[in-house]
Amino acid sequence: MDFVELEAIEGLRWTWHSWPTTKTETTSLVLPLAIMCTPLMQSDLSELPLLSYEPLVCTKCGAVLNPYARVDYRSRIWCCPFCYNRNPFPRSYAGITDTNLPAELFPTYSSVEYEIVRNSTSNFYGTTPNWSGLYSSSSGSLSAMGSVGSLAQVGGGGSGGEVRRAGPAFVFVVDECMAEEELSAVKNELLRVVEQLPESTLVGLVTFNSMVKVHDLGYGECSRVVVLHGGRELSAEQTQQFLGISCTKQQHVGKIPVVQKHGFLLTVSECEFNVTTAIEEISNASEVMPGHRPQRCTGAAISAALGLLEGCLINNTGSRIMVFTSGPATLGPGTIVDADLSKAIRTHRDIVNGHLPYYRKSCSFYKRLSQRLSDTAVVLDLFACSLDQVGAAELKVPVELSGGFMMLGESFESDQFRKCLRYIFSRDKEGHLKMYFDATIEIVTTEDVKICGALGPCLSLRKKNNLVSDNEIGEGGTYIWKLGTLTNKTCIAFFFQVSDSRKPQPGSAFFIQFITKYQHGNLGIRRRVTTAARRWVGSKSSEVSTGFDQEAAAVVMARLAINRAESCYARDVIRWLDDALVRFTSEFGDYIQEDPSSFHLSSNFSLYPQFMFYLRRSQFIDVFNTTPDETAFFRLMLNREGVVGSLIMIQPTLFQYSFDGPPIPALLDVRSISPDTILLFDSYFHVVIHCGSKIAQWRKLGYHKDPNHENLRKLLEAPELDAEQLVAERIPAPKLIKCDQHGSQARFLLAKLNPSVTQNSTYTEGLDVIFTDDLSLEVFIDHLQTLAVQG
Repeated sequence: MDFVELEAIEGLRWTWHSWPTTKTETTSLVLPLAIMCTPLMQSDLSELPLLSYEPLVCTKCGAVLNPYARVDYRSRIWCCPFCYNRNPFPRSYAGITDTNLPAELFPTYSSVEYEIVRNSTSNFYGTTPNWSGLYSSSSGSLSAMGSVGSLAQVGGGGSGGEVRRAGPAFVFVVDECMAEEELSAVKNELLRVVEQLPESTLVGLVTFNSMVKVHDLGYGECSRVVVLHGGRELSAEQTQQFLGISCTKQQHVGKIPVVQKHGFLLTVSECEFNVTTAIEEISNASEVMPGHRPQRCTGAAISAALGLLEGCLINNTGSRIMVFTSGPATLGPGTIVDADLSKAIRTHRDIVNGHLPYYRKSCSFYKRLSQRLSDTAVVLDLFACSLDQVGAAELKVPVELSGGFMMLGESFESDQFRKCLRYIFSRDKEGHLKMYFDATIEIVTTEDVKICGALGPCLSLRKKNNLVSDNEIGEGGTYIWKLGTLTNKTCIAFFFQVSDSRKPQPGSAFFIQFITKYQHGNLGIRRRVTTAARRWVGSKSSEVSTGFDQEAAAVVMARLAINRAESCYARDVIRWLDDALVRFTSEFGDYIQEDPSSFHLSSNFSLYPQFMFYLRRSQFIDVFNTTPDETAFFRLMLNREGVVGSLIMIQPTLFQYSFDGPPIPALLDVRSISPDTILLFDSYFHVVIHCGSKIAQWRKLGYHKDPNHENLRKLLEAPELDAEQLVAERIPAPKLIKCDQHGSQARFLLAKLNPSVTQNSTYTEGLDVIFTDDLSLEVFIDHLQTLAVQG
């Protein structure tokens, strides 16, 4: 079974494709029943129909009409495959026959997308646009109706209020304590962003040092700001009161609430000159005492930006708070360290030992902030460029739960920063921003399947029904989750269990449907509906083994591990992983009791122990030599990346280039290092080009410039070209490292290789040695086999 091709069609990767019929039998699988779901996956292998009418929904369970529904064409009734409820078709489906089907019933469409017109009065029964002619089995044609923009309440100069059409809102929060060169780089990129934004886009500007400055972009006489104290934690109401934007909350039937007009959040067409001027005038005027860090009130600035958005009633148009900072918060809510340089920023050891004067308080503040972000559908992005920590560990929760973007770099002058920002503001073929806001994911299952929870950039809405399990995993206790934003690559792990209520019949089918509602870049509301079917099987069925996706299982276990690591010691997480691995191999291995040499795993399971070996040694679990900020960033990326990208993070790829032919995959082992080869190493966050000692010596002597050594020139160019492609396709861009054998930079490669040759090895002549006490993969597998066969 090709799981990658199946994912390209469904957008789903299942740990197990065939499920046992009882809860006891699923416990024997050891690994969870989980689905890695990429709701908006785009693929060339599957055609996604875009339908310009409302979906038909089952009146009992809420499932959307899908290809697995049984249809009675004569009486125009469809039977829901989830709850078996019989639903009548509306009058607009009068022409339905077995040769003239709507797209949502066509067998090859496991996913369809509905484009819903805002403020439409259409419903399912009579005023829904007629689908007749949109799709037929003979013509195979589809058409879509464009959506209209949204109406948003925005401010402008003067008094009173009005409703006007507006796009998404962006509030730029800029740290004024940066060095002038860094500040100049940020300003240049922001000016470029503003210049290319659609005219209907709303923009706001907040700058901060020891004070928070909210810029009035509607005041044209001179630069005008409202200054808030950076040392105080202000509520949304207090912020709005100071800004003078408190809303008149009276609700009138059929009317939109009116907000007092102001100049803190305006469309680009209204304030392009003023916002450009304000960005150009940002400067570092703060004085820093010798031996002290700058006074930075990052938390207060984010809170002020959120209070501004909350007061403008724009939560239906999508919003982003984009923070640009170059150092830690030393003042007010969200503080992570004292301004005095004699006080070091917290380390992992400090977190373990509890030596944290600010950490827990700051995490609590940002956790409260994340709930406010979710309630108003605001996304928080963090761009941090510094040689020191900036507090990303504390900021991880609101950034991750809102679906925001995080970039940790060394300088805002780098190509990495420019590439990230330009990627976020890229547009589609129609000129709309490639941003999808205010999303929800709803799951409908058959009654035999219970929903346990989710791990990823989402927040539980705590809405329960009879499909929700009491066993919560991650963001659980619900069948619907909120996402501030999502992309075509956003991936969420959903967990399930088999119900105890009744035992389904082996061979029968069960269904799971994902309903993703989101705001498209053109401001229209869309629903993507993906319906998947799998079969129940007996506990000893061979289909259980053949349907095991070891790559998806490794990624799911990695997410569970980092979820545990947030509240457990690393050694406890590793012990949990080892225990699960021993039970798993004991269950699915072929062996003679008490005979390790007889142990064997089939090809469907053989790579899983290897994945667990590298996961145990990865930066996600082993935080030695990494900062809390780096660990937070690594875990955030793993928690949203798909199976392929996550697997590279867990077990990096290694390719070998030589004179013998094209590049070939190499074992991730220190023995793969050779003097006359080049290695291309990809760990997702780093891409390393490692030249063997002979190749490096020839390069230094300039042999590659000699026309007589054309092969050497081509050999040196090949990994360079491949590395450039890897760097170009990934956001944030990985750090590209070029090193030679025995060079200091080679540590980035050696740290990830299997230490099959160490200082304790009996024979090391001519081989690279890794100085470590860690187990090698071979010893790890030997120990695993010994434990597995004990039964």
